[in-house]
Amino acid sequence: MTSSKVLDLPTAVSRYVTDGATVAFEGFGHLIPFAAAHEVIRQRRRGLTLCRMTPDLLADQLIGAGCVSRLVASYFASGSAGALYEIRRRVENADPDPLDVEEYSHYGMVCRYQAGAAGLPFFPLLSYAGSDIPAVNPDIKKVADPYGGPAIYVVPPLRPDVTIVHAQRADRDGNVQMWGIVGVQQEAAYAARRVIVTVEEIVEDPVVRSAPNRTMIPAHKVDAVVHCPGGAHPSYVLDYYVRDNAFYREWTAISRDRRQLLAWLDHWVDRAPDRAAYLDRLGPARWQRLKAGPVPIEPSASLRRDVSTPGGEG
Repeated sequence: MTSSKVLDLPTAVSRYVTDGATVAFEGFGHLIPFAAAHEVIRQRRRGLTLCRMTPDLLADQLIGAGCVSRLVASYFASGSAGALYEIRRRVENADPDPLDVEEYSHYGMVCRYQAGAAGLPFFPLLSYAGSDIPAVNPDIKKVADPYGGPAIYVVPPLRPDVTIVHAQRADRDGNVQMWGIVGVQQEAAYAARRVIVTVEEIVEDPVVRSAPNRTMIPAHKVDAVVHCPGGAHPSYVLDYYVRDNAFYREWTAISRDRRQLLAWLDHWVDRAPDRAAYLDRLGPARWQRLKAGPVPIEPSASLRRDVSTPGGEG
């Protein structure tokens, strides 16, 4: 058994996220590591390359705070709730500074992480046939099929300096368990040199062993485990809290005006020293409304066929 990897969030970020680093923040609609991103903002990291499938509010906030100089991403979206105006200002008008963007499809990003995790020089894929993306991204190349088939597109490996994810739980050794909708957290973790995981709960070893299929990232790949309840808000964590849809809708108006965005960052990030303070500002009533209720394990009686009745299966 390894020694405990439990750190507080400021220590984990200061130890592993340095200026100029390539940092992947992953979580696909679910389990998005907002608290870790806010700590990166508080520590005034600069010159980061941000890697993220579907850059969303998290990306808008990191870019607005001046942390990011380059974005490696696919499908720009605000959780189906509006526009990301900070990203738009940077890309369309270089306002207040330009943003270097390297764009892929969703599957292109998945393949890049897979190549990085497996130590491959590139990864082939078919999805760029007929796409305009290769025309704007010179790193998407076409190579001959060594087995005589038609030429095929390939993408380079993505090997972040640090991958940061959020999860439901982990033990002190760093065995990370997540369930529900997951994205490329596992691939992004194995592709990275260092891995930071924030979790809703830190549990004892027997809990992890009781459900080994939920261990998505094993201890040998994790450098820091951070106990951070509420660390994915405004996204959601299955069985803990639901998505704060109102917050996503509010972000459009906030990000439309850069002064409002900076005021939001000042109030919700810089003046909230940790996640507990952030949730306190959110308010207990709003937070309580987002708490998830008990999840049924079996279908309700009205949907279940009773095998003891005539015509039942058995």
